Amino acid sequence: MRRTPVSRVLLVAAVTTAVAAALLRVMESRGGTVAPVPVLAWVVVLAIAGVVGVLGWNVRQYTAGKRPELDMLLAARTVVLATASAYTGGLLTGWYAAQVLVVVGDLDVASRRDVAISAGVAVVATVVLGMVGLVVERWCEVTPPDDDDEGGASAASGTPA
Repeated sequence: MRRTPVSRVLLVAAVTTAVAAALLRVMESRGGTVAPVPVLAWVVVLAIAGVVGVLGWNVRQYTAGKRPELDMLLAARTVVLATASAYTGGLLTGWYAAQVLVVVGDLDVASRRDVAISAGVAVVATVVLGMVGLVVERWCEVTPPDDDDEGGASAASGTPA
């Protein structure tokens, strides 16, 4: 499994921001309003980041030789969870950043300021989720073994064994 490029997560965030901002502006032009982000939303995002971080730390300790055993299925699931967290962090960052962009021109209005503050806090939380996902994904990386034996050397050189 290949690591998720940071540039791809940033691209997901940028595209999501652009699309969501356009949709939110259309919604507001038709009489809709942007509501503040509930505290529970960013608290849950940070809790997920914490779980991913703890699971990744366990895998890192195992790969560093500081932990005697680890369920390999759990390690594989941790990598998948880390990748999903990175992309989810990018998507949610784009969504909440779009909310900030839509209301940033009206910060003198208390309700719009509340939306900007709550969405800004959510942006920080989702960036943390994305970063934790990328870091844990790298912690779970295992370097391939060296091919020092005869079978590995001849297979690598292309000569038959």
